[in-house]
Amino acid sequence: MIAIIDYGAGNIRSVEKALMHIGCEVEVTQDPSILMKADGAVLPGVGSFGDAMHELRGRELEAPIKAFVASGKPFLGICLGLQILFESSEESPGVSGLSLLKGKVLRIPAAPGLKIPHIGWNSLEIKKDGGLFRSITGEPYVYFVHSYYLKAEEDVVTATAQYGVEIHAAVQKNNLMACQFHPEKSGALGLKLLENFAAMTQGKGGV
Repeated sequence: MIAIIDYGAGNIRSVEKALMHIGCEVEVTQDPSILMKADGAVLPGVGSFGDAMHELRGRELEAPIKAFVASGKPFLGICLGLQILFESSEESPGVSGLSLLKGKVLRIPAAPGLKIPHIGWNSLEIKKDGGLFRSITGEPYVYFVHSYYLKAEEDVVTATAQYGVEIHAAVQKNNLMACQFHPEKSGALGLKLLENFAAMTQGKGGV
């Protein structure tokens, strides 16, 4: 079973439907006991960094998330769910993230011809094979919706994208994975990424 963490700031329904479409057993939950029983967990997210952390802490989910990651079972953050894994964001000064990975979230700088937020399809440059990108080659197109981007400060980046700046679009450190883009909105390629994640929860893909 894959748990989708419900903290009131997620694009939960679309993620749930995509995982069910590929045959996964899914449970949307904010119950730590259910989370810890899961074979894998997904942390989705839309909205602001500060609001997300406020909701997570208000629902006492910060410690269970960290315990789940420490358990070694596959964990996937999506969009804002990637950003809050890191230390801080320019969007919400003074608010600390989960700090499970080292890095900062910065506002995409204004530039001629670039619209902010960055909404739409963009290509990825895959930096590391395996994990979410197992059996995926070339420069796949995925769907983004964001105004802030990750600049990781450790060697965890698995894919990048270009939008005025280099965006660290996907990361992985052991069992902890995350992507800035929305795999559940990225067509067949996105479903393949989710299938790779699901395989890891069944011990078939490695982490």
